Parts: sequence; C-alpha cells; structure tokens
Amino acid sequence: MLNGWKRWDRLAKKWLWVLTLIGVLAALPLGFERMKMEKSADTVEYVFDYRDIVEVAEQQAHPAVFLDEHLDLLKDAGITTMAVYESTLKELSQAGRLTYYNERDVALLQGKVPDEYANRSYILFAGDKEAEMIGPVLQEAFDRKGYSYKEWTLQGRRGYVVDQPLAAVALQTMDFDPIALQTIHDKGFQIIGRFSDRVTPYDSERTERQLKQLQSYGVTRLLFEGDTVKGYKDQAALKSLDSFGELLNQYGIGLTTIENLKQPQTGLNKLAYLTDYNVVRLYSLSPEDSIEMTTEGIADRFLLAAKDRNIRMFFLNTMVQASMDEGKLNNSVEKLASSMRGEDGVIATLSDAGFPSGQAQAFKYDQPSWAKPLRAVVMLSAIAMIALLISAYVPNVAIPVFLIGLLGAAGLYVLNSSLMAQALALGVAVSAPTLGLIWVMNRIYARTIGERRMIGGEVWKIGGASQPEQVQEHSERLIWIFPKLSVGRRLSAAISWFVVATLISWTAIPLVFGLLNNITYNLVLEQFRGVSVLYFAPLVLVAIYVFLYEGSSARGVVSRTIGILKQPITVLWVVVVAVLAVAGMYYLSRSGNSGQATSLELTFRTWLENTFGVRPRFKEFVLGHPPLLLGLFLALRYRAAWVLIIVGCLGQLSMVSTFTHLHTPLVISTIRTLLGLGAGLILGAVLIAAWIVLEGAWMKWLQPQIRKYSA
Repeated sequence: MLNGWKRWDRLAKKWLWVLTLIGVLAALPLGFERMKMEKSADTVEYVFDYRDIVEVAEQQAHPAVFLDEHLDLLKDAGITTMAVYESTLKELSQAGRLTYYNERDVALLQGKVPDEYANRSYILFAGDKEAEMIGPVLQEAFDRKGYSYKEWTLQGRRGYVVDQPLAAVALQTMDFDPIALQTIHDKGFQIIGRFSDRVTPYDSERTERQLKQLQSYGVTRLLFEGDTVKGYKDQAALKSLDSFGELLNQYGIGLTTIENLKQPQTGLNKLAYLTDYNVVRLYSLSPEDSIEMTTEGIADRFLLAAKDRNIRMFFLNTMVQASMDEGKLNNSVEKLASSMRGEDGVIATLSDAGFPSGQAQAFKYDQPSWAKPLRAVVMLSAIAMIALLISAYVPNVAIPVFLIGLLGAAGLYVLNSSLMAQALALGVAVSAPTLGLIWVMNRIYARTIGERRMIGGEVWKIGGASQPEQVQEHSERLIWIFPKLSVGRRLSAAISWFVVATLISWTAIPLVFGLLNNITYNLVLEQFRGVSVLYFAPLVLVAIYVFLYEGSSARGVVSRTIGILKQPITVLWVVVVAVLAVAGMYYLSRSGNSGQATSLELTFRTWLENTFGVRPRFKEFVLGHPPLLLGLFLALRYRAAWVLIIVGCLGQLSMVSTFTHLHTPLVISTIRTLLGLGAGLILGAVLIAAWIVLEGAWMKWLQPQIRKYSA
C-alpha cells in the first residue's frame, strides 16, 4: 500500500512540473500584452507648484513683477504645467488678492479701542477686480459654513466683516483662485487642479461647478492634496466617491498618483477604478533637492524614474531658504529653469531617451478576452509549484497538498481575488529559487555521500584522519573532504548545475507577472506583498535543506534535528547567532523599495547606470551569483563549501524579486537580470580561477613545507 502511494506521489510530482511549465507558457502572452501597454504612453509632463512660486514672490521687493517674470522664465525653460490648489485666506493674501485682520488690528488701523466683547474677522480686497472675482469665492465658503457676514469698506476698499474669529475663518478651504487660473492660462501653461477632502459634507453640485470651471481652462487631470482623495470621508454616507467618479468621467478629467508617499492616498484606488484607470504616475522633486541637486543629478533622477518606474509626470517644488552667510533669501526657481533647458538639460536628456515633453497620457489598458482563462492556468501552475516545494520537505504529500491548495485558492478567490493572486505570487516567488537549489543539493548529495558518488583516487577524510571507505559509510561523523576530481569535471558540473538552478528559478518570473497582470500594479495602486518573506524564506529553506536533508528519509531529518537541539549552547553559538541577527537586520534594511545603500554603492550604481543604461542588481552580480558558482565548483570536494550555496541563494531569489517590481517595465527587468547574470558569471569565474591558483600553490609549496617543519 505504502509503495503504491509512493509511486503515485512520484508520478504526481512529474505532472505538477508539467503543469508548472504549462503555466509558464500561458503567462508569456500576458507579458507581451503588458509590454504593449508599457509602450503606449511615452510623453512626460513637467509641472511646477504655483503655490511655491507665489510664496517665493511674496518675499521679494516687487512680488507681482517677480511672479510675472519668473512665470515667463519657467515657460521659456520648458515647464508646461502649473499646479493650482484650492484657496485659503493665507494663500489669497500671499497672492495679493486681499488682506485680513482681527479685531485688534482693525481697531489700530482706525485709531480706535478694540471692542472687548467681539472677536470678528475683517477682509479687504486689493481692488475692485479682486472684489468682483474673489468675493464670490469667499461668500460660497462662508455660506457653506453658516457664517454671518456683511459688506465692509475701509478707506475706499471693499471687503467683508465676518462674525467669526480669524483663526476659524483662516482654516476654511475655498474654491480655486479664478485670477490665478486666468493668469496661468494666459501665460500658456496647462493647469492641473489639486483637490483636497477638507470640504465636508461632499457637495456634488459644488464639485461639478469646480470641475466645469477647471475644464474651461483646459484641465484634463487632477492631483490630490493630503492623505485622502476628495469625497472619501463621505463615501459611506453619501456614496461621494461614486458621484465624484461619474463627474470626472463626464468632464473627461483623469487622476494622478504620487510616488513614494508613506501611505497611499486613501480612496484613490476606488476613483481609479471608476475612471477606468485614467491615471498617471508622478514623481515630486522636493524643495530641498531643488536647491541642493545639480542639473546632472536631476536629469539622471528623472530619467531613471521615467525609464525604470514608468513615471510620466514630474512635479517641481521650490522654497525660500535664508542664508546667514550670504545675508539673503535664496530660492531655486532660476536654477530649476536653467536645469530644464539646454542640450544637457532635463528635457533634452529625457527626450533623447525616448520621453518627449508634452501632456502626460495614461497607459492604454485593454484586457483581451483570452487573458482571464490564461490567468486561471497560471493560478493552477502556481499551486502546483507551491505543492512541489512542500513535498520536497515532507515526503509523499504532493497530491493532498495540491488538492488542499486548490480548495484554499478557490475560497480565497471568493473572499478577495486580489489577495489570492498576491498570495500565490509570493508562494511561487519563494518556491522557484528554493526548488532550484534543492535540485542542486540533491545532485551534490548523490555524488558525494549517496549511492552514485563519484570515484576518486584518494581516501575520504573524516575528522582529519584517513579511514577505509567501508568504515566511512557506517560512521556517524561528517565527511568534510571528498575524493579529488579533475578541475574540468568540477567546472562542467558547476556550470551545468548553475544553469539548471537558474532556469528553475526563472519559472517563477512569468508566473508572478501572469498572476499580477493588472494595471493596478503598474500604477502602484496595489503592490506585491511579502518582500521581506521573499528575501528571507528561500535562504532559510535552503539552509534547512543543506543542514538537515542529505537525500535521506524523514526519520534521518528528525534525528538530525533532535541532535542539533541537544547540542550544548556555547559562547561561540551565541556569537554566531548575534552576528547572523545583525547581518539579517542589515540585509532587510537594504532590501525592498525602501532599502538603504551606502554612498559608495550609490556612486557605483550611478556608474553602472551610465555605463550600461540599465543597472544590474548588486545583490545578484556581486553577492549572489559568484558565491553560488564558486560553491558549486567546490561542493564536490569540500563539504564546507555547501554554505556558499546558501549564500548564493540570494542571487536566485533576487532575480525573481526584480520582476516583483511591477511598476518597472518588463524589458528593463529582463535586461537588468541578464546583465547581472553575465557579470556574476564573470566574477564567479574569476573566483574559481583564483581558488585553483591558491589551491595549487598550497598543495605544491606550502603544505610540504608545513609537513616538513611539523616533522
């Protein structure tokens, strides 16, 4: 009965591998569709923060003249768009539209004693034009809040007195400044409106008036301010996001998502869905970077963002910076204008790379009818690969694990299909590199300590002493040095095993992008989950297989585990664990999207980017592939070299991880992986050559001398 089940299990594993390969083939058309989508929008748009330039102008001797001249300067430099926010009293005052006072200030202006029983707000417009155009903006805000107000004049200037304290009035979010919209439009700029969700409850009629006003100035895209999108707070009660989405579609206005926010703006996913993913990704250059970075640095950063992260909109900020040494106020407006223009400027650099300046467009996303059934095949293949991984550690369970996986995936699909796809993607991302190195270790076990071990010309060493082979087979002590083989045989085995392990690891790549074949991942509205798990799990699983599995039965694994647990804890063990913990924390700190790198490595990355156009990953071509190739070369001779195979797992999992950055174009990820593989093989060959030389020197000169002096 047991033998029959084992035969069925072995047959099931073969069919699971066949199913996995079918899924790989099924995922390839999905990848081609994704590449078509990634090529559908190459135009990039340069946006300047209008609020910033108004704040800078306020600090100048002649604000209106400064603003007018520098808007022209930015237009001539190639800036195409200005971002305009909903208004507040402070911003209207900074723009010169009005001034505002509290009760005490007005009393001083009039030469009177303040009314100690009142705390009202007083607003004066700069002129009749401002009163006519900004007055309705203030009235709408006061009416919405139920504030009592009346007209007021001082020295011939029109205004309002509001029966509320100035601190409260200054907090109110108002409509867009119509004078600013007209000024920007007359200067020839496109406009992007920045909405907030501070005006509650959501008013669909007011929102429609705002969108209609923006559309009249040619606005085609919105950008949100704050942690939530407009309408999110009232979605539960008023279905405000649904209403807002309908209005956006009615007026043909799309959305913008900001890269590298600590938390994605809540509600954006819903609006993106409602607008059929009419979304463009934006990178924001901080005010500090705009002052400190060089033109070359800005150009390199923008090019990397456009090429590697599908960014199609760049947002430029500035600020006023006080310099005590120079005794003046600095800003970066002129510097940014200079950085944009010229043959070596930002615009020319990106244009030469295939990203012309213009109005950013959303990627064309149109799922063909055959995509859904192919994704179903990919899902089955992912379950098959995960079952293969589990059965590699727990014998004779391939069939039940696969069936349980099918039921679990079906149930999770009903509850949350996106979560199911992400779970399977993480599972195959962990499984493939682990299975690749398990296959390698099984080859090594078979040729060193198993029944098909290679025959060498010398006696194996156990604990440093030579013993007959028959004694070795029954000894419980580890064999550290295996029979000597020729360099050619070891090298050919190392290369062939490296290639097969890499191919097995690569099976995860199409499965991952096939499972997560949705524009939400390209727009980073959703992300691959479990980066830390991916970077640790294969290393741990391969280490377990190296130390506990030697192609033996489960009983042998259990006995080895018990033996390790019975080992006394020594100072050396404590030191080793501490070192591994520190190394693990550092490893995680520089992994994933928020990983940190040293300044030296950043310089090296820049050199690689400039040299190859696409930067191979350091983890692969330095930390992963060379140790693995060297470890495979040494594994048939030295047991200690098996540790290098654990280290080399880093390169295998990193190749898969490269393709979990779903906002990076598939072509770029492929080139990056191939460059890393080629460079890693070269470095690995150098390490092997160095070992051969050093080992030869040791055997020929140093070892005889040591024996001579020892005697």
